[in-house]
Amino acid sequence: GQTATTLLVSTLKELGAVVRYHIPHRERESHGVNLPALKQLIEEGINLLLTCDTGIDAHQAVDLAETQGVDVIVTDHHDLPPDLPQAFAIVNPKMLPGDHPLHQLPGVGVAYKVAQGLYSAAGRPAAAEWYLDLVALGIVADVAVQTGDTRYLLQRGLEGLRHSQRLGLQAVMEAAGLRGQWLTEEHIGFVLAPRLNALGRLADANAAVELLTTEDLSRARILAAELEGLNARRKLLCDQVTASALAQIERDPSLLEYGALVLSHETWPAGVVGIVASRLAERFNRPTILIATPDGQPGRGSARSVEGVNITAAIAAHQDMLGSFGGHPMAAGLSIDPERIPDFRRALSRTVLEMVGEVRERPPLPIAGYLSLGELTLDLVEQLERLAPFGEGNPPLTLASRDLSLLSHTCVGRNKEHRQLIVEDAGGTAQKVIWWNGAGWPLPEGRFDMACLVRASDYRGQREVQVEWVDARPIEEPGMAAQAPAVGVVDHRHDPNPLERLAQLRSGPDVQVWSAGEGGRIERAGLDRYQLGPSSALVIWTAPPGPDELQAVLEQVSPETVFLFASDPGLDTPEGFLKRLAGLVKHALGAREGRVKVSQLAAATAHRQVTVRAGVGWLAARGHIVVLSEEGDEMRLAQGSGEVSDDVKERAVRLKALLDETAAYRAHFGRADKGTVTGM
Repeated sequence: GQTATTLLVSTLKELGAVVRYHIPHRERESHGVNLPALKQLIEEGINLLLTCDTGIDAHQAVDLAETQGVDVIVTDHHDLPPDLPQAFAIVNPKMLPGDHPLHQLPGVGVAYKVAQGLYSAAGRPAAAEWYLDLVALGIVADVAVQTGDTRYLLQRGLEGLRHSQRLGLQAVMEAAGLRGQWLTEEHIGFVLAPRLNALGRLADANAAVELLTTEDLSRARILAAELEGLNARRKLLCDQVTASALAQIERDPSLLEYGALVLSHETWPAGVVGIVASRLAERFNRPTILIATPDGQPGRGSARSVEGVNITAAIAAHQDMLGSFGGHPMAAGLSIDPERIPDFRRALSRTVLEMVGEVRERPPLPIAGYLSLGELTLDLVEQLERLAPFGEGNPPLTLASRDLSLLSHTCVGRNKEHRQLIVEDAGGTAQKVIWWNGAGWPLPEGRFDMACLVRASDYRGQREVQVEWVDARPIEEPGMAAQAPAVGVVDHRHDPNPLERLAQLRSGPDVQVWSAGEGGRIERAGLDRYQLGPSSALVIWTAPPGPDELQAVLEQVSPETVFLFASDPGLDTPEGFLKRLAGLVKHALGAREGRVKVSQLAAATAHRQVTVRAGVGWLAARGHIVVLSEEGDEMRLAQGSGEVSDDVKERAVRLKALLDETAAYRAHFGRADKGTVTGM
């Protein structure tokens, strides 16, 4: 919707039209053509309504507009309802035969065809090609089937995206560390699209149109920085919802006996449940619907399906239980009264079982060829890339290597959600393998065969082979693995008398208390994270600023027992954090000739070092201080001149994003399952 809207707004303005746009706010308006918003626009005098990637079932909205003398042109690609709305015109590729090369066009492809028609009518048919970068972005983001003209447009658009002149896209790539030269559909799917997606899921997607059309580089960078913060928050929320959903299944394994997995929770953010539903559908090989059920409101759910199940058709069979629904064969959205969810789960599962016959085992994994680790080279990757772009309808080739052993593994990523493995074959050749979102899955024991994808990575500007884990199968009886001693986790996060409980724990032998922030550390007589040492018992009094800091402390202390509290240091707002940081800096200027250690500032503010550096940068940009030197952990500061620099707004946006990320992690730490937050 974002790319389709941008494309048509830009086209119409460039051709002389007076254009306004409105993308529904997901939290307030849900999907589709929102009637109150439409009424407001009609009152303000619009005389033509053009929909983007929506509207094919908007009967009420179309009727309202037409009765008010406003023509409606629907451009959409969703499945056709039994009756079409009485619009002035409808442009939808699903009205074409199923084997037509345009049949699988997504919403941005439909918008592009409309733009082509408008430019052709204006005698400038080639002008539409300026928007092919947006088309590529939208095709991959919408997980469109890459056949026919959709595949052709993606191939053309990828080349345009690699050399895009849009300042907004350049700023997003810069912030994400992407090099346009080697950009592929994978970078769209896993880097660019999630950032734009986060805007619509957690904030206001209308800002995407500004980002993709702005001619002000400073504004583009500010918006790109906001996307970085929102994307980090989206990742954390997705991890929280995933952990919560898996905990439900663990408590009630019978949920997996249904033909469809239907879960709900009152605290889940509606904006991210679709992402998590996709994860669970893949993990459990069945259609999955996750429903956010905030107190006193209708439940809002997102569905993701598996091969062989048209989830929208299955949902439609029970529309009498729903407030609304709509979608594709592989994805859908719905609203429902929370009290009807159990009945809906049973009814939907019967329909799904009728479609597939039974709850099927995961189908065999097709292997394109068996290669040794030494044959996984850049030359091979370049040959495989001739078959790109990959995606729905043209999946990447899965390869396999035989008789491997696992040499080492470590969790990587901002939240330690991925695994990096080193595997070795019988000939002694070792290979690094990345297992995306593999942190919660069991590792192979003994020798095994590995299925993988082979791509190219340009991390830090160096193009190299990237081997991605897909699956494994054992080839001999599992060996006896050494078991690490179990660590006990005792949860006191909801203790009604936490100070009394803390005093009891402190009286025990060999107990260390980890607390952060001025008040927490002094009043509780605790240690900051840089003062802790090995101990048999660790009390985590203050909620940590991030998962990396938590894991570092656990490794540093190696406790046998961990006692969880979750005190909030109250320093996660820009005002509170900067007041505390400025006070520490002022003291350093007066007492230590401006010499400070970033680690000490991080401990005293209860934040990550990256946040402290961003805060120091903001103070410098405001003219309060000058950074004279910086070497490793140490900085030397001096009094500033008071002159405000041009990038102060960008630094403020970056700082707030980091503070919001920490606030979200502390909230997660305070309510998630104790094993989830500690990894034990």
